[in-house]
Amino acid sequence: MAFDAFALILAMLALGMLFTRLKVFPEGAANVLNLVVTYVCLPAAVLTFVPRLHLDRSLLGLVATPWLLMGAAVVLVGLVTRALKLSRGEHAGLLLCVGFSNSGFVGYPMVRALLGEHALPHAVVYDQFGTFLMMSTLGIYILARYSGQATPSTRQIVLRMARFPPLWALLFALTLMPETPPHWIGSGLQRLSDTMLPLVMLAVGMSIRLRLPRRELKPLALGVVLRLVVMPLIALPISYAFGLRGELFQVNMLESAMPTMITAAALAISHNLAPRLCAALTGYSIVLSMLTLPLLTWLLPHLAR
Repeated sequence: MAFDAFALILAMLALGMLFTRLKVFPEGAANVLNLVVTYVCLPAAVLTFVPRLHLDRSLLGLVATPWLLMGAAVVLVGLVTRALKLSRGEHAGLLLCVGFSNSGFVGYPMVRALLGEHALPHAVVYDQFGTFLMMSTLGIYILARYSGQATPSTRQIVLRMARFPPLWALLFALTLMPETPPHWIGSGLQRLSDTMLPLVMLAVGMSIRLRLPRRELKPLALGVVLRLVVMPLIALPISYAFGLRGELFQVNMLESAMPTMITAAALAISHNLAPRLCAALTGYSIVLSMLTLPLLTWLLPHLAR
């Protein structure tokens, strides 16, 4: 594990929480930082690492795993909803927070810190071809269905996907971007990509909400366990089934164990789908993942076939 990168993650999280408590930044500053990451840093990371990736069948498991985990989340969250008699909004919020991992904003920095920069291209495949496409299609459908809006049309889904800058970066990286660009381009993209870790973690620290009414503590606890423990446990046989080995296996397991996707939680909150529960689940899952992800990294050599 790159200890310096992991220490930076913890430091930026703590600073974000401190700045929020002291009200150093204006309200909405975390959203501005997330926009900078979405429109600048994340596309730079995609343009940096995707051209180095040689696509083949061995990557199919990375793409399929998030979709299969979402199927498992639908079943498990359905059982939790029945057992705790959750409302329609709580069910939808829990489904979004459990089904979508933060394989991009948190996943990229954590994979880099825990496995090294050479593993990032595989993390990009998991995130862009798996989580991102699923959020842009199934995620939009879930939001529309449970928030009382009309089911989105295919055209609306395509338009929403087209407005996401990393998608354009991905298409460019797969078609026109050379594996070794001119030095001034490559170094510039690398520097922009490197800023993603501190900016994301600062924004996450500023967004974390840990307080919750007592009646919502059970769904919160079950949601965190499902996201951080059960999802990677289910990803283990999936990884075996697709024959993933070495770095592919490690990336697939780590990305499957990431905390709740901030974007999914933010969209659930904006659609009034259990906003307190989603905010708290995001916060707790991120904080606790600082313990579970290094533990999983330590276990991975013992789990690999």
